Amino acid sequence: MLSKGVRHMLLATFFFSLMNVLVKQVSHIPAVEVILFRSVVSLGMSWAMLKRQGVSVWGTHHGLLITRGITGAMALILFFITLQNIPLATAVTIQYLSPIFTTILGIFIVKEKVKPWQWVFFLLSFSGILVIEGVDARISPLYLALGLGSALFAGIAYNMIRRLNTREHPLVIVFYFPLVALPVTALYSLFNWVQPVEWEWAILILIGVLTQLAQYYMTMAYQSEELSKVANLNYIGIIYALIFGFVFFGELFSVWSYVGMALVLVGVIFNIRYKNRLSKQEALATMPSEKINR
Repeated sequence: MLSKGVRHMLLATFFFSLMNVLVKQVSHIPAVEVILFRSVVSLGMSWAMLKRQGVSVWGTHHGLLITRGITGAMALILFFITLQNIPLATAVTIQYLSPIFTTILGIFIVKEKVKPWQWVFFLLSFSGILVIEGVDARISPLYLALGLGSALFAGIAYNMIRRLNTREHPLVIVFYFPLVALPVTALYSLFNWVQPVEWEWAILILIGVLTQLAQYYMTMAYQSEELSKVANLNYIGIIYALIFGFVFFGELFSVWSYVGMALVLVGVIFNIRYKNRLSKQEALATMPSEKINR
């Protein structure tokens, strides 16, 4: 039997993976326009949920919230561009570097320390990116740079969430993403509008709904289970990406491309597991001796 937290994280990963497929299905529509539809749906759903709970949608730490919104929007725009232009599994793999950028940026933003072994894991993951770029001619340096930029902006956004910590309601933090993204994407789309046709309207709306559902279930997973138990389940997404990429887009990779993806994932997963072990050791060190001996 799977625990509630594990079930929630599996659902979140599945919804995110379906969203990625739909974004790639409308690759002729600008990524910014896709995010416009996503922002409208997310803004409406987040506003309704906050109002139902009697929570102010504006929060109190506006500087951090706006920064989180801007960096989150930039991360998603760049990620959607890479999704639309390079193989699905490769785009997802590059995005998985965001935990590494989060950790490195945390040194400066939230004053966290990075252990020597973590630098080894970082180099392992980056070596995987170099392998992928070196063997897959479908990935240009431009889209590789955009993918890395997406992971970097995501790292900044996650650090803003760390800075906010429990000082804001989680849905307020979610609300500020579409709040910031909506006027920017609307202005761009006004001058670069590509008219969706027939089923594309449904796909664009469904992208917003799936994203909101994925974020909701991911939040539920982290609230009901230990971080170390559910965080690594995010990486099931690469399996979904490989399967969906083959089924829907006929994407195949060389052996070395799979080796590069494996290096990225091994580096990221080892880093997370190492951080979790350090956190447990610190928790035990600060726990009163009588509780440890029970």
